[in-house]
Amino acid sequence: MVDDPRYDRSTVLILVDVQNDFADPGGGLSVAGGTDVIPVLNREIASARAAGALVVYTQDWHPASTPHFAKDGGIWPVHCVADSWGAELHPTLVVDGPVVRKGVHGEDGYSGFTTRDPATGVEAATGLEDLLRDHGAERVVVGGLATDYCIKATALDAVRLGHPTAVLADGVRAVDLAPGDGDRAIADMAAAGIQFFEEGAP
Repeated sequence: MVDDPRYDRSTVLILVDVQNDFADPGGGLSVAGGTDVIPVLNREIASARAAGALVVYTQDWHPASTPHFAKDGGIWPVHCVADSWGAELHPTLVVDGPVVRKGVHGEDGYSGFTTRDPATGVEAATGLEDLLRDHGAERVVVGGLATDYCIKATALDAVRLGHPTAVLADGVRAVDLAPGDGDRAIADMAAAGIQFFEEGAP
């Protein structure tokens, strides 16, 4: 494999929520084109691991009832309930690194780095930043689902925590709950200094 200059031992590749409920067309909160990102992400995982980079996966892991869900007063259909098929990482995704679960106690778990209590707004760390520090990772590359929520929140949190951050332009897709949400999220991330990588291009 040709060395990929985007990855080295000081880099972490974060694969966000590539789970059945988001990626599979039959999932509870299916993202259009969700499965299309998986081959891209698998190639990125291979490049990252070959360079000695850390690869980490985030996973929504909700209780059956949570204020995050519309049936309990939130805005989202039921998705990624703990131990369900929908919560499993997609079977075609290569898993080669630790998994950080979020939303475990009913919090909003948009960012891989922090969760937020939907009633009080209190934020708590997930443990992802500790993983980065233990590995000595400084640079962050993000891909997965979905651009306008968990990708955006994770990338902006990475910048807030002081990490130079890039998003895999070919390795994300948007929910677009409102038309154009994905494009607006990209603009917001770019305004925060986040780079966008095309597959295989430095």
